Amino acid sequence: MAFEPPRRLLRALGETAAPEGDDWLARLPGTAQHAVERRGSTVERVQAPGGRSSLVVLVRLADGTPAVLKLAPPRARPESERAALAHWAGRGAVRLLEPFEAEGELLLERLHPDVSVRSLPEARALLEAAGTLRRLWVEPPADHSFETVAERTGRQAAAMLATAGARPEVAQLVDAALMARDELLLVEQERRLLHGTFRQSKVLAGERSPWLAVGPDPVVGECAFDLARLVRDRVEDLIAVPSGASTARRRVKRLAESLDVDQDRLRGWALFRAVESGVRALRVGRPKDAELLLEFAGWL
Repeated sequence: MAFEPPRRLLRALGETAAPEGDDWLARLPGTAQHAVERRGSTVERVQAPGGRSSLVVLVRLADGTPAVLKLAPPRARPESERAALAHWAGRGAVRLLEPFEAEGELLLERLHPDVSVRSLPEARALLEAAGTLRRLWVEPPADHSFETVAERTGRQAAAMLATAGARPEVAQLVDAALMARDELLLVEQERRLLHGTFRQSKVLAGERSPWLAVGPDPVVGECAFDLARLVRDRVEDLIAVPSGASTARRRVKRLAESLDVDQDRLRGWALFRAVESGVRALRVGRPKDAELLLEFAGWL
């Protein structure tokens, strides 16, 4: 079959600068065909709209086992994802079905790709998502090479400053976000292996467990950083109602209490992450997304 990347993947990869000589997209059809044949798999379909950083192919292995073959470019850090999934070993997250086979290729257990926690009513979705996230917060391997929260947010802070220099309308929010980051990093917190990009749509229904996380971009640091992305889930719904600001602040309080995270630290990281995402949306030409995220950040 033809392994055409979904438009969502093409659009997302187009928003990030590929390293010079990166021809991953051009090679993708052949890479996918070879990966399927090498495993003796039968292709069912390419998952659409799929993810923003990888091609997801639903396959059946030679013995009939349903599985997912995930192909990702180096800039999506697939080997970091592999290492995190191997460390979790299925605890709260999708399970790896094979050891290293080829760079950028992950063979995963099949969950229900069209059923995420986001399909639940909001209160229940937050409860289930938070419970899943708690299971992921474990000690990282002693010899790990995962990026730290300080390192990742340092790169993001530099990009935010560059954008703010050209867009004075966001300068005040950027200053507030960077100040919050500086204050948060002053006090050493626990160091846990974090999902890194956790939200409701990253939690899928499974067979061996009701809900399991997928698609990590792992990072090592404090739990409040991981929880901060969940705070703004369904941001478009929050913005659409007059009570959105108060609902967002109550959500910070409720999530912090349910997962034993410091409320002020959660608010600080939620602010930083919302502003970072909003400024990045501006930078890549998604003004509507930027407007939602920056308005949300202003509530915090």
